[in-house]
Amino acid sequence: MNRPFAVRVSNVSHSYGTHRALDKVGFEVAPGEIFGLLGPNGGGKTTLFRILATLLPIQEGTVEIDGHDACSDVSGLRSRIGVVFQSPSLDIKLTVRENMIHHGHLYGLYGAALSAAVNEGLARIGLAERAADMVETLSGGLKRRVELAKGLLSEPSVLILDEPSTGLDPGARRDLWAYLSALREERGTTILVTTHLMEEAEHCDRLGILDRGRIVSSGTADTLRGKIGGDILTIRSTGADALCAALNQRFSQEAEVIDGTIRLESPDARHLIRQIYEAFPEQVDAISLGRPTLEDVFIHETGHQFWNE
Repeated sequence: MNRPFAVRVSNVSHSYGTHRALDKVGFEVAPGEIFGLLGPNGGGKTTLFRILATLLPIQEGTVEIDGHDACSDVSGLRSRIGVVFQSPSLDIKLTVRENMIHHGHLYGLYGAALSAAVNEGLARIGLAERAADMVETLSGGLKRRVELAKGLLSEPSVLILDEPSTGLDPGARRDLWAYLSALREERGTTILVTTHLMEEAEHCDRLGILDRGRIVSSGTADTLRGKIGGDILTIRSTGADALCAALNQRFSQEAEVIDGTIRLESPDARHLIRQIYEAFPEQVDAISLGRPTLEDVFIHETGHQFWNE
């Protein structure tokens, strides 16, 4: 039976002592979708990743991946997922092929079947000619591709990646996402990514914004930006609180002070710039105007900056 989802997370909560790392998190990922969990460090991404990868037991809620329940069918679920960790998991003193072979043994692959899977995996990521190279001789981008090949060796239906662009230069990041997009198109693989990078989040079909253990908003990047309802004015002033109150009173706006800077969302933001300068010439140090970004969405939904912690 075809399911409308490849991943379903329902009311998942997790605590470390008195600290609640996840609080009733829930979302669904459609088959063949690239879904991103975007949030700052400390927002709960790593805990959720570890639960999805079956490295942490579920305290509250349910997780189902490709029809397998994370509580009652852990072995079945593990057979359907591929995992790429943020921290390197390669043995740099082994060759590329040896790393692949040892990983295949963990999935019960041996002999001709394993050899064929390794050859196919290395060819797919363009490393067939580097199979005999020691991993320590590879660039950061190539090492990341080997990590991906390992994660795909068992032909998982769902690939889970934790901060996949960590340590990569811009060119290697582009190559990584081109490969992930091709993987989805050619094999229909469902891809779930955790990230703190706005640029990386733009590659996802849909996003869940995670902050302080909660999903505060979800949707496509364009849908999320559409919630702003206008452009963003950022105003710097030595008397930010007083100026913010004056702006709200004079222009009937809903400006707010975020970390010492006035932030104002308005569909008429361009015309407001001149009016604000004319009304408060001595109080305004600088004004900038910008189209809404995902970081603006985060501020809009949480009331604080992405990196305020």
